[in-house]
Amino acid sequence: MAAATPPPRLRKARLALFAVFGLNGMLSAVWIVHIPAVTARAGVSPTVLGMLILLMAGCAIVGMQTAGPPADRLGSRTLTAAAVTLLALTLLGPAHAASPVALGLFLCAFGFANGALDVSMNAQAVHIERAYARPIMSAFHAFFSCGGFLGSAFGAAAQHAHWSLPATFTLTTVVGLAVTAVAIPALLPHTTPAAGDVPGTYVDPAAAQHLPATEASTPVPEGKPSGRIGRKVVALGLIAFALLMAEGVAADWSALQVRDRLGVDAGAAALAFTAFSLTMTIGRFGADRASGRLGRVGVLRWGTAVAAIGFGVVVLSGWLPLTVAGWALCGIGLSGGVPQVFTAAGNLGSATAATDMSRVFGLGYVGLLAGPAVIGWLDKLVPLTAAMTVPLAAMALCAWGARAVAAPVPAPASD
Repeated sequence: MAAATPPPRLRKARLALFAVFGLNGMLSAVWIVHIPAVTARAGVSPTVLGMLILLMAGCAIVGMQTAGPPADRLGSRTLTAAAVTLLALTLLGPAHAASPVALGLFLCAFGFANGALDVSMNAQAVHIERAYARPIMSAFHAFFSCGGFLGSAFGAAAQHAHWSLPATFTLTTVVGLAVTAVAIPALLPHTTPAAGDVPGTYVDPAAAQHLPATEASTPVPEGKPSGRIGRKVVALGLIAFALLMAEGVAADWSALQVRDRLGVDAGAAALAFTAFSLTMTIGRFGADRASGRLGRVGVLRWGTAVAAIGFGVVVLSGWLPLTVAGWALCGIGLSGGVPQVFTAAGNLGSATAATDMSRVFGLGYVGLLAGPAVIGWLDKLVPLTAAMTVPLAAMALCAWGARAVAAPVPAPASD
């Protein structure tokens, strides 16, 4: 039986959230490609820059944890509007920072807003996905990647044209605020659930009769205590930690691994990250369809198994094309995992779904930061290629524990 066509209200919300995810990727990328110019203006040394980036990451984690409870009370649309507006405005700061202290303050605000937006927009994505009653989460993350590509291209073009930092960042902020003004009203509003509804679920009245029961729409009474939810959040957080750790390792170390292992030049070594990022983006566009066929558990289990094989190829290969293919397998394998974890975290059936997501996000973000650092430490003890056995083992453990993303089993009805 063909799936019912979603009503216009849901389709508009989905398109609007695509724009928000893409905008998040664009704003972050514009900052990243201008790091050398910003640090030169502010007189920041590489050592101080590393400290500032860690500070920004710490503020992002604070933003994630801070955003959860308000999103549960006020709704993810309200928090998304506040966070994306703050993110666009704080981008102006680094362009005008004339000292390390000023840059650090601006990056704290930028990191906080980015963390809050991560939680609120993904909570809205779960909200929309639940109303759609079919997997659509991965496509949102794919649009984040597309936004990152567009932001990087724009930033590179602006620098090639010798635009000033204030001009580039001001234009980016104006675009960001304009997209926000158009997109936010189309997102789904916060609702007060009736007894027996999943908290915060939006169901278009005209479409309610067409929404099938799925693992994303299992009714659980609001606020019903469950001793398993705490353990489930921890399990999902650990999987998010492992997945984002592996992603961070690929982003920061893939090119260096190829150069050190094979002795190729920088251009050839860059093919590793290019292959990884390309297959990651393509995989995110296809992961929703895979999730519809295989379920959350299947996507996570088979995806992490493919990623483990990819890391295994990287460790064993001594030939450039095969090594690049290994990194490509890592990208395709990792592409669908994180969206499944976030969907699972947002559908635990508690009245604090956004807070649960913020905790999972926090652990995942720690993994994104810790993974590259751990590899750097191991590189002093073993060859860099040998250190890739760490993400390999992490992916094997994720495949083994993939049942953690399964939908909660509804409590039996009482007489």
